[in-house]
Amino acid sequence: MFGNLGQLAHLLRNAGQIKQNMQEMQARLEAARYVGEAGGGQVRVTANGKGDLLEIKIDPALVKDDDVELLEDLLCAAVRDAIQKSREGAQKEMQALTGGMDMQGMMDSLGGGQ
Repeated sequence: MFGNLGQLAHLLRNAGQIKQNMQEMQARLEAARYVGEAGGGQVRVTANGKGDLLEIKIDPALVKDDDVELLEDLLCAAVRDAIQKSREGAQKEMQALTGGMDMQGMMDSLGGGQ
């Protein structure tokens, strides 16, 4: 537990720099683009690093087939893929920001986690 208190003290001493780093990280996440695909690229979904969907591209051949159920399945799969990539990107950014520090573990040990 005392190791976590040391980490907390370090965070408090560097709060201004951490705030600036967080703002920079948020800007990078907003600018980042993650593309999820399904159906061999017939459906492509783009999300940013904050998990916001930005674009959906559908191969026109899918629309001509009138297979709405297939299109719905492919859209769901592509969205899941893009969001998963977005989450992984955000997690990497957070790890880089915290120097790999286990923030959830620290919060849990201090009684502030869920």
